[in-house]
Amino acid sequence: MGKVVGGFLVPHDPVMFVAPEAPAPSVRQRMWGAFSECARRLAELRPTSVVIVGADHYMLFGTSCLPSYLIGTGDVDGPLDALPGLRRSVIPGSADLATHIAVHGRDSGFDWAVARALTVDHSVGIPNQLIVQPLRNEGVSVGTIPVYLAAGVDPYIRMSRAAGLGQQIRAAVESYDDNERVVVIGSGGLSHWVGTADMGRVNETFDRKVLGYAERGEVDSMCDLSDDYILEHGGNGGMEIRNWACAMGAMDGARGEVIDYEPVPEWVTGLGFVQLHVQ
Repeated sequence: MGKVVGGFLVPHDPVMFVAPEAPAPSVRQRMWGAFSECARRLAELRPTSVVIVGADHYMLFGTSCLPSYLIGTGDVDGPLDALPGLRRSVIPGSADLATHIAVHGRDSGFDWAVARALTVDHSVGIPNQLIVQPLRNEGVSVGTIPVYLAAGVDPYIRMSRAAGLGQQIRAAVESYDDNERVVVIGSGGLSHWVGTADMGRVNETFDRKVLGYAERGEVDSMCDLSDDYILEHGGNGGMEIRNWACAMGAMDGARGEVIDYEPVPEWVTGLGFVQLHVQ
């Protein structure tokens, strides 16, 4: 059967690519280095598939279709919003496992929206390129399964539902016939305000609160944060901690190890990196 062997919680900050030299050299070196450290640790887990949980930013589905949660079960490429140093290309997938997750979900009360061909955006494209692709560059075959939650624009998926979806992903993986080794990456956050007068503000207090929940494996406490609280203290970009809750749900109470954190107003967000360890 399949097994979830690890997880990571990481940012997907496009400003790192647009203005890579904006922060102080020591800060930018640490943050790029944190992605490299995640890639190194991912390799140690020997994954066959990586589920990356991202958030739509209106650029994929627009205003005409806003799924609460969606999984890519076929051809994958991207990112659609290519950036300097982040080019659009084909992304190797794990179509059979992704389809199994969707079918298992339907049979257990999770009616997935399904994309049989999907061009991802930077919320999946950045962790795929910086964390997963280095493994492929070493000749390892590993597929990316993109998952999108309504965490970027309203109506937002409920936090508890996001965590429950992670639990369903884990159950589906464990019911899969092949011996898949799956890592789940929650992509997004931490505090940032997008397209508002507060853009560039970072709330370190909020960020460290969320990091503390991740360290202690307290997904229920994270889910108790109201939308009003998150919007006030973490900004509209902070709603992306739903993606973290989903990954934590898939790890069944795993405790987290903070790899690095820094509030980086030059990159308009607090950047947090956590590894979730199987208990």
